Amino acid sequence: MLLGFPEYAPQAAALAAATSRDCAIVDVHRFPDGESRLRLPPALPADVVLCRSLDHPNDKLVELLIAAAAARELGAERVTLVAPYLCYMRQDMAFTPGEAVSQRIVGRMLAERFDRVVTVDPHLHRVSDLGEAIPSGDPLALSAAALIARFLQAQLRAPLIVGPDSESEQWVAAIADAAGFDGVTCTKTRTGDREVAIELPSCDMTGRDVVLVDDVASTGHTLVRAAEQCRARGAARVDVAVTHGLFVGEAIDVLRRAGIGNVWSTDSVTHATNAIPLAGLLATALAPAG
Repeated sequence: MLLGFPEYAPQAAALAAATSRDCAIVDVHRFPDGESRLRLPPALPADVVLCRSLDHPNDKLVELLIAAAAARELGAERVTLVAPYLCYMRQDMAFTPGEAVSQRIVGRMLAERFDRVVTVDPHLHRVSDLGEAIPSGDPLALSAAALIARFLQAQLRAPLIVGPDSESEQWVAAIADAAGFDGVTCTKTRTGDREVAIELPSCDMTGRDVVLVDDVASTGHTLVRAAEQCRARGAARVDVAVTHGLFVGEAIDVLRRAGIGNVWSTDSVTHATNAIPLAGLLATALAPAG
């Protein structure tokens, strides 16, 4: 059986269908004081998958841990977590004395509660392997690059794929190679949470369609700076394709004001920009039930 949560119900249902599993949605009630009451099916099979994307993670994490423990009490012997967007992966070291290394703490917590953890394009920096962040629980990191490449092939003839910073180089290479497009990567200097400077490599963009690609888009400011530089180089249009579209606050308006056209994301995080479903990709990590 696959158990989804209300805010991610369509994606959970699609994954259940793709893996021939029964699907149920966990009933979540939040009390006025902020506590949650969860209700699962009263009897569960031995193999249970919990599917929940962990954007806006704090309440979701607590509810997820409660659901995992309850699933075992209700008969589950193996509990898998499918979290297409995995939270708290950015901070993999302490930058100041006393600072909590959240990646290590959350990763260890998930490893202790789940027999397997499956995610897509986790936002790792100095850690190259998901197993370093989640020390057990058979972690698996899938990539949406091939899905994004096929999607872009259907939308545009021969765009230039541009990564806004060095960390996006792996997605630029994977998408460009899979689709047969040209690709380049910018250099980014960050001076604050919302202040960045972007430098493009030497290349001619005159009259070209450009697609900015990245794993995560949050405030949109990095993409805006990159789009401005591409426009200054003569790009005819600039679109955006990302795996995880968090797009907090006025991020989409910020992108539109910068002259960015289409904004596409996978459905790892529920958002109006969702254009690339992940169910087929995620299904490859889950053997069909029965």
